[in-house]
Amino acid sequence: MAEQTTVTQITEKIDGTKETERQLAFMEKAAGYVQELSEKLGRKPTCCVVTFGCQMNARDSEKLSGILEKVGYELVENEEADFVIYNTCTVRDNANQRVYGRLGYLNGLKKKNPHMKIALCGCMMQEPSVIEKIRKSYRFVDLIFGTHNIYKFAELLTAMFEADGMIVDIWKDTDQIVEDLPVERKYPFKSGINIMFGCNNFCSYCIVPYVRGRERSRNPKDIIREIEKLSEDGVKEIMLLGQNVNSYGKNLEEPITFAKLLREVEKIDGIERIRFMTSHPKDLSDELIQVMKESKKICRHLHLPLQSGSTEILTKMNRRYTKEQYLALAEKIRREIPDMAITTDIIVGFPGETRADVDETIDVINKVQYDNAFTFIYSKRTGTPAAAMEQVPEEEVKENFARVLETVQQTAKKRAALLQGQTLSALVEDVNDQDPELLTGRLSNNMIVHFKGEKELIGQIVPVYLKECHGFYYLGERV
Repeated sequence: MAEQTTVTQITEKIDGTKETERQLAFMEKAAGYVQELSEKLGRKPTCCVVTFGCQMNARDSEKLSGILEKVGYELVENEEADFVIYNTCTVRDNANQRVYGRLGYLNGLKKKNPHMKIALCGCMMQEPSVIEKIRKSYRFVDLIFGTHNIYKFAELLTAMFEADGMIVDIWKDTDQIVEDLPVERKYPFKSGINIMFGCNNFCSYCIVPYVRGRERSRNPKDIIREIEKLSEDGVKEIMLLGQNVNSYGKNLEEPITFAKLLREVEKIDGIERIRFMTSHPKDLSDELIQVMKESKKICRHLHLPLQSGSTEILTKMNRRYTKEQYLALAEKIRREIPDMAITTDIIVGFPGETRADVDETIDVINKVQYDNAFTFIYSKRTGTPAAAMEQVPEEEVKENFARVLETVQQTAKKRAALLQGQTLSALVEDVNDQDPELLTGRLSNNMIVHFKGEKELIGQIVPVYLKECHGFYYLGERV
């Protein structure tokens, strides 16, 4: 089979409304091809969307699923499907390696199923070296597209059916935002909402600005309209998503702060809980703290990435705050909103980091008393400034990582234990995986509680007595 590869490397500026109409037309065309496939197979063709990475990737996958369902595919969770999409992450190298490993597995499935199609999208696809490797070593992949043109999925899907070989459609950058397309939400009662895209921070270890592009904020009216529709559809909890939500609105023709957007969102009837992530410490404002303090809907959970407790390492990371500034901010949040759970991200093994630097990180953990922390070993990302710096020996990194992890676990358990014996509201999310008699709910502070109840409660917010604390979750009783 001849390989006919189309490659797009451009920056796009398109009218959003007209583009939505274009993509809806392509959906009709794609539906015709799916119908033809259905007749060949004698059944409805299946598709599986596998998500690697962050909440923004998860939201993108919901968009892909919505379009696939609209054109006639049956959504399944089994990769032995007629069409498999990997929505990739590239924040750490092991995420890339996982994708390559899974592709080998898909190749075996495709040899058994001549109708099978494979697509790759997401952040990993924005790396030129990745595209080169896939074109050379994984020629069985049918479609590759990036983060900037995900809204073109219906058009690319149509092209995939018409092409004989791999299609690659990657853009270097875009200022385009197209959101009014079908979405298949994982949960009917909660949803993520993209409020902005891209990142301008250029932390020296991070590849995100290179693969997600510059910051682009959505129009607040469009955000409010989308949330109003979600509320009408029964959604009770929303999560506002952006690489740094504190920067929201700065690049709009009529600038608006993130705090002001939150005030508008809170006015929407039917929405009972508001979450957001991620907040960069360098520009978390007093205005935002005040809005969180006064709000009856904003959840008592703030994710505030630290990355390192050493000012010297923070400077090398280009984080643009010091240890002292971070501690002052955390202290202010704890003082103004005592019941606010604070979680964080920590990187161990950044180039040049010493044992003394890690001691500084441990000092911050002990002072802030995090409710939870996502602790990572530094992952060298080609193309970032940190990749050219002198790396820390692996054994030293492992030893320091163990010290940080132990401290995080100790402080998180202490924080969790403080709530034992209280009655708090929980959004019931699912039946417990291990015990079908138990339901799993999420508290405002983002912690999990398991309690007995009927599955009809799923999607409701109910009061739960926190009877036993088990470190990172509770066993409770419905009140």
